Amino acid sequence: MNRKLAYAAGLLVGTSLATPAFAQDEDQASARTPAADNVIIVTATRRASDVQDIPIAVTAVTPQELNRQGVNNIQTLSTVAPSFNIQSSQTESQGTSIRIRGIGTTGNNIGLESAVGVFIDGVYQSRPGVALGELVDVQQVEILRGPQGTLFGRNTTAGAVVVRNNPPDLNEFGGFVEATYGNYNFINVKGAVNAPVGETFGVRLTGAYRKRDGFLIDASGNDVNDKDRYMLRGQALWEPSPDMSLRIIADYQKADELCCDAITLSPGAGYTQSYIDAAYPNGFVAPFLPATDGNVTLNRIDKSDLYGNSEKFVNGNKQWGISGELTYDFGPAEFTALVAYRDFHAKSIQDDFQGVQVYSVAGVTEDVLPPTFDDIKTFTAEARLQGTAGMLDWLVGAYYADEKIVEEASLTLGPDFQAYVGQANFGPVLGALAPAYLGYVAQAGAYLNSVLAGTPNPAIFATPISADNAYGYNRYEQKGESWSVFTHNIINVTDNFSVTLGARYVDDSKDGSYDQLDASNPACLAGLTLAGTPQADAYAALEPVVGAQLAGVLSLPALNGPAAFINCFPFAAPALGVSFLPKEFDLNFSDDEFIYTGQIGWEPNPDLLTYASFTHGYKAGGFNLDSTAAASGGDPRFQSEEIDSYEIGVKSTILDGRGRANFAFFYNELSNFQVLEFTGTQFQTFNVDDVTAKGVEAELFSQWNPYVSNSLSVTYTDAKYGSDCDRRYVEAGGPNPAIELCDTSLTNAPKWVGVFGMTYDGPISSGTNWEMLANVNVRYESDRRTSTKGLLSENGVLTGPVAFDVQEANVKVNARLGFKTPDDSLSIEFWGRNIFNEITRGVTFNTPLTGSGIGTGRSAFIDDPRTYGVTVRSRF
Repeated sequence: MNRKLAYAAGLLVGTSLATPAFAQDEDQASARTPAADNVIIVTATRRASDVQDIPIAVTAVTPQELNRQGVNNIQTLSTVAPSFNIQSSQTESQGTSIRIRGIGTTGNNIGLESAVGVFIDGVYQSRPGVALGELVDVQQVEILRGPQGTLFGRNTTAGAVVVRNNPPDLNEFGGFVEATYGNYNFINVKGAVNAPVGETFGVRLTGAYRKRDGFLIDASGNDVNDKDRYMLRGQALWEPSPDMSLRIIADYQKADELCCDAITLSPGAGYTQSYIDAAYPNGFVAPFLPATDGNVTLNRIDKSDLYGNSEKFVNGNKQWGISGELTYDFGPAEFTALVAYRDFHAKSIQDDFQGVQVYSVAGVTEDVLPPTFDDIKTFTAEARLQGTAGMLDWLVGAYYADEKIVEEASLTLGPDFQAYVGQANFGPVLGALAPAYLGYVAQAGAYLNSVLAGTPNPAIFATPISADNAYGYNRYEQKGESWSVFTHNIINVTDNFSVTLGARYVDDSKDGSYDQLDASNPACLAGLTLAGTPQADAYAALEPVVGAQLAGVLSLPALNGPAAFINCFPFAAPALGVSFLPKEFDLNFSDDEFIYTGQIGWEPNPDLLTYASFTHGYKAGGFNLDSTAAASGGDPRFQSEEIDSYEIGVKSTILDGRGRANFAFFYNELSNFQVLEFTGTQFQTFNVDDVTAKGVEAELFSQWNPYVSNSLSVTYTDAKYGSDCDRRYVEAGGPNPAIELCDTSLTNAPKWVGVFGMTYDGPISSGTNWEMLANVNVRYESDRRTSTKGLLSENGVLTGPVAFDVQEANVKVNARLGFKTPDDSLSIEFWGRNIFNEITRGVTFNTPLTGSGIGTGRSAFIDDPRTYGVTVRSRF
């Protein structure tokens, strides 16, 4: 037993041996329903408490607020929480990233775990994509800001999102049904029914269906980025006595969508500067893509021209889960056990973001090779024991998780692959020639243009063996186990002064492997050597055009590197052990960490709480589960991430209990920050030594009278990579990716975000029984970076992010106007989201095949445009 484990065990034993106390006398029902008079009860400390009485920064969203703001899934929580940000890339189920206070995990690699943990009815959702179902029949959503690893066990270095659904009610039959229709043929139907069965047993059934046309048009003219999903959840609650309860939850969800295509911001700038520009005035420019700027001018997306350049994106998933929670109050303490199993399966077909057939992340046909799929099977178990002993409110527990991830991915090359990439490489090779030969280069370019246009297999700098339908079929697997013991203790030193001490020891181990199940790429094998191939004929064909002027400058052996590069695209290359090809691996990762927190809280009067806290958090490392990660013999493992978080805050109740004014100041230091960046040909995962995130949050709420309320929440965040490094290229031919980020802002971490809301909920006039609901919500955010890509000047000095990667400041306005009966039994509401149609982008990335010039094209995934509709709701 190492020192950390011994210390953790000592804390557990010492706390559990505290003097026994009588059972806590809290009304459990109060933890399920927001209290009256603007008091909001939360469970952020695993105890039911007034949000104003706990030394933690928490945003609590009631079901009434969710409905008013149109928050129907986790993606829309940023409407009400300025410190919360969520973005998706080409696969929503596999490429979603959540951030709190500017900190989050980037990228769509399934090997990366989220820095923001999502817990639904106490069950950890192992990846953000698993948690993207409907928020329906919800009791409350809590957004816990800052590291929460002491109480919420897995990888919560940035924070946690806690969703609590309504449990069965043992006293009353009832339910609701809701139907919505909106633009883009949006249809949303959801409802719930609750039924007591006797005095000690009850059941609750909840369901939702969502369908919407896409708002982006792909190269084939299809609507993409659509919605088509449904979910069912069933619950049973048994309370044989006031001291015991057993809650069983089972759910099933399915989605089958065309998602997610991107718009082209800019084609490859390197193409327009190439030496063969005259011979290739448009190159392989895709449909809808102008030859200059793509469909934007700098930082301003054309709202009437939302076209993608891909031909097929498919993203579907299905998942099911079951959990059981047993609670037993045996007097001196209360025992809770929660056991859960989840099975998540996602499939995807991804295109190359071009209008031509270069490659697709899918099989030759679905019968020969299946689409890419991910399987995640997760078993979790947690046990807690808690009680009081004099001034001590204590809690101890243990947690175990077992997870298996399998991803099988196939990539297939298309008929345009060799010509396209060959053209892209022709310019750089000839660009190395002396200026005296430029005239001959132009002649060569003209010749090559005719070859590209006139032959069925235009394989310049490649073998004449076609790469069409070449494929690689790869399997990645990760098995992980995590166990921990923890304690969280509140010491009420006096009636108005408390000290909180918490600790968790966690041990993580993962086994990762990559195997190539099948591959067929004769062009790659021929490109590895010039001997015995007709490739020399391609070079000889150039000789009559350029004559002896190229002799000694461009030779036959010089073609070998480009030939191999073109045909041995890492995703679809055989795993032969050659330095630049994928290399199979079977490795282990293990780590352990001691997580801890300390907090002090002082209440000068019943309406004011001041607090200060320090927390050390941790997020496990693991494996880059991508075939390109094994190229060049690189180690696919990345290190664990750690955070030290400092916070001071003030919570005050104002206006005679009708308002709140809360402030928090935070400073976070992260080491080994995990980053994923797509270079255009490879997904690179690496750790950055130093990241800081500091700022201030303000939350103001006032209930001016029984009918009118308003809120204002503002977050200032300065989140950036460290500056203590050499800001120049450090490797021949390219930058060290961590160095490239030096002293720059984190992605999707705007400095300023503000959310303002105002609501009227009351009678229309004295002459009618109907009431009116009117709500407006305004969200402002300042500029934010949308990619980790850096911009370097000619001498290699980092000057900032690429211009196209900066999403400019924007304002989005949502509004809702409704009419309802006083008992809320019937309502009709007219709503609009992003009503001024502010088009913004979430993730920007390299598309080197756009135009020509490797690594210079840029594309982006965009957020939802304006939507509007009508909702009818009935309660019974």
